[in-house]
Amino acid sequence: MQALEIVAANLHQFKVVGISAGSGNLELLMKQAEEFGVPVVGTTATREEAMRFAQSDEVSVIDGLDASAEIASLECDIVLNGINGSIGLAPTLAALKAGNIVALANKESLVAGGDLVMAYGADRIIPVDSEHSALYQCMLAGKRSEIAKVILTASGGPFRERADLSGITVAEALAHPTWAMGPVVTINSATLMNKGLEIIEAHYLFNLPYSQIEAVIHPQSVVHSMVEFVDGSTLAQASPPNMKGPIGYALGYPNRVAAATNPIDWSASHSWNFSPIDTNKFPAIALAKHCGELGGGATAIFNAANEVAVDAFLQSRLAFERIFAIVEKTVNSLAASGLTVRDLSDVSRLEKDARALAHQILQESA
Repeated sequence: MQALEIVAANLHQFKVVGISAGSGNLELLMKQAEEFGVPVVGTTATREEAMRFAQSDEVSVIDGLDASAEIASLECDIVLNGINGSIGLAPTLAALKAGNIVALANKESLVAGGDLVMAYGADRIIPVDSEHSALYQCMLAGKRSEIAKVILTASGGPFRERADLSGITVAEALAHPTWAMGPVVTINSATLMNKGLEIIEAHYLFNLPYSQIEAVIHPQSVVHSMVEFVDGSTLAQASPPNMKGPIGYALGYPNRVAAATNPIDWSASHSWNFSPIDTNKFPAIALAKHCGELGGGATAIFNAANEVAVDAFLQSRLAFERIFAIVEKTVNSLAASGLTVRDLSDVSRLEKDARALAHQILQESA
């Protein structure tokens, strides 16, 4: 929706040739297609269901589970992938195979299938996650050989100052103090699993060893990430906490889209705080790095197990403080064997095994 707001403000610069979405809001999907003159849309609903909301018969509908991959394969300048979860991997690979550039906001594409995605070349991916967009921009200031480390910032979620994580309700975990996001990403932010996923993403995007990727708590979420160079200088990218800046940067690259987001108001006073992450309270980052260093499909297992655990928490079937335990047990049981990732089917197999085991662990701990 924010991407289309940028398009609407820059109709001289952009034309939308396809949109894909799930089945949760077909009315909005078809309204967007009509408003922007989109010739083809994709949906996991049926064509008949989608056409009930069509304003005209001029729009073509691709339906089914592969709809997003088909839309991503359309000939175009750039594909923006904002799908949530590892189901976004297939459309990413489809777009790259078709020769398209991918503006990637689906971090799971790299977490679950990083080797498959990056085989097409780093120059085919423009990151849209605010942290990775920030790193991408800051790295332009020096040579890759001059980078000492990168530092991703984390808001810390709603529980950064809460010592006891027991008894947390779904409503409390969904009350993010800075960002308005979907439920899964919001819970991942509360556990800092999200930052673990982003560290894995940064490893693949920038070809950096995990020893050179760190994270710090920054509650204001204005500084999106930083790059430290070998001479001791640190460059940071700062902008208000919304996604329009990173989206606009990716869509317009190598040019910047004018007024994509509001700038920081320098006529007002600001206080920006940074602090180390309590790794005892938030152990997800260490586990993410461990999976990343194991390589292969370990990160796909990590992500799939987390999706199961988060879903169980959202359904009030798992305590918040038990999310990490489910992920850790699944990883420890599966990550030592069968890690080869040669294609999408290998990723699917590993995710299926991880989800099945995570569900089994859930039932045993109930």
